[in-house]
Amino acid sequence: MKTLKQLNSIIDKAITKLDWDKEPERLYKPLEYMLSIGGKRLRPRFCLTAYNLFSDKIDDSIILPALSLEVFHSFTLIHDDIMDKASLRRGQKTVYKKWNSDIAILSGDAMCIDSYVLLANAPWGKLHSTMELFCKTALQVCEGQQYDMDFEYMKTIKIEDYMKMIALKTGVLIACSAKLGALIAGAPESICDGLYKFGLQLGLAFQIQDDYLDSFGDEKVFGKRIGGDILNNKKTWLLVNCYNIANSKKKKDLCKLLMMPESAGKKKISKIRQFFEDMGVKDNAEKAIADNYNKALETLERLELNAAQKAQMTKYANTLITRIK
Repeated sequence: MKTLKQLNSIIDKAITKLDWDKEPERLYKPLEYMLSIGGKRLRPRFCLTAYNLFSDKIDDSIILPALSLEVFHSFTLIHDDIMDKASLRRGQKTVYKKWNSDIAILSGDAMCIDSYVLLANAPWGKLHSTMELFCKTALQVCEGQQYDMDFEYMKTIKIEDYMKMIALKTGVLIACSAKLGALIAGAPESICDGLYKFGLQLGLAFQIQDDYLDSFGDEKVFGKRIGGDILNNKKTWLLVNCYNIANSKKKKDLCKLLMMPESAGKKKISKIRQFFEDMGVKDNAEKAIADNYNKALETLERLELNAAQKAQMTKYANTLITRIK
């Protein structure tokens, strides 16, 4: 097996070779821009890592389907930024801010279609199963986004409903990445399904960690302004958990804090962060991250993989959940 560093290098080089130099320029330039501003690229990395557990033959039949995951994910971000009215993505202007909403919508559509073009490079004998998995996942991601938007208009949300939303919006694409790689490599069905479950649980830990870091992370490490979710009253795991455990008085106190205008800036962030800490939400989030991460490792341990294969997947998991365990 190759090292994670070698697999990452393969993905990075392949992304730079994607050809967006096409006409009309205003359709394709945003696609090039979106991929150029970086990102964790964890989904194609996960796909290639899972594939490499079973095969050392790394060519376009796995590299291009792995890239389809990144291209699809980037498409969802273009559209998400429009819906969230987000001005920045990874410290750079979002596509709709750099161009406009109409261009962003159409370019996002083109990016979605191109993800299927890349996926179609999977081996012919595996094309039906990979396409079926990818299409199901794509629809689930849309379902998750709709739940997320619905939550904006709901005063209270059960934590189990929030977990269902992040499983769909974030978890299933990470899970799909692992299963896709294993499928293309020809791994047994039980292993493919087990890696899917491993990826789903890892995805839940990853999203809760993302919510946590937005409030309590280091800006230099996290890569974006801390407290953005707080300023926008976004229904994160922390806010949902806080409202679920608060008594009636604490709920009123929390509502008053949430009503502080975005212009309050640092003061609002500071007060809500302190409220989260006083309510034990910060500790609860750390425990939830660790619990889901450990469930993923338990699932991995039960799979019929050898020690080297399990060690490789554990190393990958550690690249995602490294700052809080």
